Amino acid sequence: MKGSGFMGRFLATLVICCAVLVCRTAAQTHDSRAAEVDANGNCTEVLGAQEKPTVDPPTTQPPEPPQNPPVTEAKTETDRFTLSHERYEKAVAYSRAGYAVYFLWVGLGLAAAWLFLRLGIVAKIRDFAERLTEHRLLQGLIFIPILIIGVEICELPALLYWHSLSLRYAQSVQSWGSWSLDWAKEEALFLGAAMLFGSILLWLIRRSPRRWWTFFWLCALPIVIFMVFISPWFIDPLFNKYEPLDKTNPELVSAIEKVTRRAGLSIPRDHMFLMRASNKTNQINAYVTGVGASKRVVVWDNTIRKTTLDETLFIFGHEAGHYVLGHVRNGIMFFALAFFVAMYLCYRVVNFSLENWGGEWRIYGPQDLACLAVLLLLFKIFSFLSMPVESAFSRAEEHSADVFGLEVIHGIVPNSGEVAAHAFQVLGQEDLSDPNPPPFITFWLYSHPPLADRLVFAHSYDPWAKRQEPKYIK
Repeated sequence: MKGSGFMGRFLATLVICCAVLVCRTAAQTHDSRAAEVDANGNCTEVLGAQEKPTVDPPTTQPPEPPQNPPVTEAKTETDRFTLSHERYEKAVAYSRAGYAVYFLWVGLGLAAAWLFLRLGIVAKIRDFAERLTEHRLLQGLIFIPILIIGVEICELPALLYWHSLSLRYAQSVQSWGSWSLDWAKEEALFLGAAMLFGSILLWLIRRSPRRWWTFFWLCALPIVIFMVFISPWFIDPLFNKYEPLDKTNPELVSAIEKVTRRAGLSIPRDHMFLMRASNKTNQINAYVTGVGASKRVVVWDNTIRKTTLDETLFIFGHEAGHYVLGHVRNGIMFFALAFFVAMYLCYRVVNFSLENWGGEWRIYGPQDLACLAVLLLLFKIFSFLSMPVESAFSRAEEHSADVFGLEVIHGIVPNSGEVAAHAFQVLGQEDLSDPNPPPFITFWLYSHPPLADRLVFAHSYDPWAKRQEPKYIK
């Protein structure tokens, strides 16, 4: 229902990766893309008369369950997202703090990249690299990591504060030592990608001053697709432990096979995995990752522990929708188009920037090694400004997956709409989802429709009773 770790963040900010590697965003991650939040999709007509999520009076609400145990007690009706007063206050505080941290993180990155140029730090790093060696490739391999590490350190306070918030609100159980190790691994991967893409970019700018942006797009795209392909095998296991779902939960796999048969889908049992998320988080999640032979469905152990079997089947049905509807492929195609546009804009804007401020920055043209820092700043700006488009695209896909999940379990799971609605109730309660996200935040950040909207839609979606034809499962 959300996205996966490093690659989710990598793809969400891939544009940044490719310029300096230019290498960084989100993500959320999670199907997320970077600071993972849920957001609004293509269900305006269906949700036109929906109720707003409410807070039950504390006097009528039963005692809140312990922090980690399942919260899947049967309910007669789940027609709206409802939280106890205490849980509501926590959800609002946690989610609103997350929004602020995201914009703080973006602001720190932009400010760092700008100040590095404005104060001449970038020129000094270039001069340092040129003093060490006359070999242009080696100069780039010295310059790029120093620049990236410098900007990353400036962004680090926002990441540290976010993890402290996650610990305070019991969303994370990851120790600071484990978190620091994961951060170091992620930075090492980004630095490696940055040096690869940055070296290619420098070479192309010097070889083809007018067409470098096109050639770089052509070179970078297959490398990115290859990284997506190998991620489930080589990158994801660096951060989490995965086990075959058939080994840990064979009864769930047998139930899942009923769903896959109804979907006309063939997902081999060895392409279904359990992720030991409970070592680091209390949240619930599942996602599809990889392409081709590496494509797989991943279910977090928290999801199985905190939801019923039927609710887990709906969550799997949602992920199967991503699988059947080709959302990984669509995401790569969307990225390819966005990346092409970003490269063209960089080509047009970088010369203008150097003409106006190059002398002040001590950067003497596009072929100057220090020009990579200008491209980094531009890509950060473009990545931030394109976030609403990326979020809208993701919300549309997530809504489609919700519809698919509802349709594929119909007839397999009794009272499937109520089961799906209650699954969202559990997800929102456990993950402290914002009951009423501000419209601007939904527009700008949410990669999923707001959870309250998803719950109401799941409860009300019933084409069979209305003698209408389902959209995906005929």
